[in-house]
Amino acid sequence: MSQPPHAPSLLELYPEETREAAELLKRAIPLMVRHDIPPNPLHYALWYTYSKGSEPELNRRLDQTLKNFESFPPETASRLFRDFIIRGELEEARSGQQQVIELVDDIEGGVARSVLGSQTYQSSLTLGLAALHEPLTDNLPSVLHDLQQSTQHMQEQQEQFLYRLRAAQSEIQQLRSQLERAQLAATLDSLTQVFNRHAFNKLLEQALAANQPGLALVMLDIDHFKQFNDQYGHPLGDRVLQHVAQLMRELLPARAMAARYGGEEFCFILRDCFTLEQAHAFAEQLRLKIQALRIKIRRTDQMLDSITASFGLALAQGGDSPESLITRADDALYQAKHNGRNQVCPTPPDTALIA
Repeated sequence: MSQPPHAPSLLELYPEETREAAELLKRAIPLMVRHDIPPNPLHYALWYTYSKGSEPELNRRLDQTLKNFESFPPETASRLFRDFIIRGELEEARSGQQQVIELVDDIEGGVARSVLGSQTYQSSLTLGLAALHEPLTDNLPSVLHDLQQSTQHMQEQQEQFLYRLRAAQSEIQQLRSQLERAQLAATLDSLTQVFNRHAFNKLLEQALAANQPGLALVMLDIDHFKQFNDQYGHPLGDRVLQHVAQLMRELLPARAMAARYGGEEFCFILRDCFTLEQAHAFAEQLRLKIQALRIKIRRTDQMLDSITASFGLALAQGGDSPESLITRADDALYQAKHNGRNQVCPTPPDTALIA
């Protein structure tokens, strides 16, 4: 079965880095305000793509819609979103569905042929047994020959069915692998290969909903990263993010997860972490590893710069929401930066949880 052409995923459709994405949103939001378009994710996606200019036909349709209607019809927005934003995902889903249907049809046909062969074999066997109970006649060689032919034919059908079944199993495994890769791509940050912010939000919400003790949040921000990008360029900045993410993956404790929260900021959800001292020990170890990174010119081995990071810590409390826990960790991170950067700062002990 031939594989369908690869349709670009949403991650491939929107590869912009944070700064470019912010610029596009700065163009998109005033357009939405000017035309009184409700701020929801569907409309953001449409007008973000409009501002990007990557879909000229979408831009034409949006302009025509605004010209023909005083307001932006919800059904039109849904149709344009389906036709221009998620069409690749829909096509890929339909393609996968069609492949499964073809596999099932193929197996069904193989089973039907095998059943028919078994019926033919049973008929030949019945005739052969009947002939053995009668006086020997000249027809016996013919009956035995038919029985032999039926046996051979049935064996060939069974072998063919087994071959097709194994081929179907292989294709099903390929489809499963494609699905797993697609699911993984939807949760991973493509640059650093840690979880993305969307996945982090879901995992943090699930962890807090479980209401189990020993949950801590660590927030990390690479110091002066904007200046680093401006001085050495974004490609080198991307490599720094990748090296930091690699250290994070290597030092990640059991049952913990790491995510890129945005730009040069990362988050960790630590489990079985019952004190700020435990979280501090992990963060301090990572801080020292990051501090040891050196930016060098490959040809001359000349050192250009070093990397440091600031950390904020917070322990989950009863009644915490994702927003309240993130706020406390972010406040601690701000304090670490205010105190001079390149340090770990826990949530102040007098920080109260507002239920």
